[in-house]
Amino acid sequence: MKFAIAIIAALVAIAGNAPYLRDVLLEKVKPHPYTWLVWSIVSGVTFFGQFAKGAGVGALPTAVAEIFTLIIFVFSLRYGFKNIKKIDTYFLIFALLGLIPWVLTKDPTISVIIVVAIDLIAFIPTLRKTWHYPKTEAPILYGSNVLRHILTLFSLQAYNVATVLHSISMIITNSLMVAFIFFRPSKTLKPDKQ
Repeated sequence: MKFAIAIIAALVAIAGNAPYLRDVLLEKVKPHPYTWLVWSIVSGVTFFGQFAKGAGVGALPTAVAEIFTLIIFVFSLRYGFKNIKKIDTYFLIFALLGLIPWVLTKDPTISVIIVVAIDLIAFIPTLRKTWHYPKTEAPILYGSNVLRHILTLFSLQAYNVATVLHSISMIITNSLMVAFIFFRPSKTLKPDKQ
């Protein structure tokens, strides 16, 4: 049963990320490159950590999401949000510095807490951008992330801080993104600010 749930979660990752990637290439959405850079690093380390710790097929949704995260980051450099604020740079530096204690501790629970903190800090520039410019994002990616993380919670072999914290935090932040996209009034980006 957990195998089937992991496969469904991986398919949800594809269903959410593929249209988002298409929208990036069509310049319908503008991903924040700082957020996607940190997510690429954190998701990559998370995947290799899961793989090394014997997650088996349970690591498949993370691997699928990581491939898309890397691709979206690369395209965000060209097609992404350009109105970068100084505060965004501070969040990027803070998130990257958060990787140091994670690498040093190698304790799974502490590592997960640090990774979740890094993910949340990395999310701030995108949340800020979407609060001001909700039409620069598409809800399908964030809605599918909510569903994928709910499925992930049901596919876990063990329930503890290390296994559930990331999914719970991603359910909350991705739900916020969906709410911002649907319920915030849209501002128009001026051409020189895109």
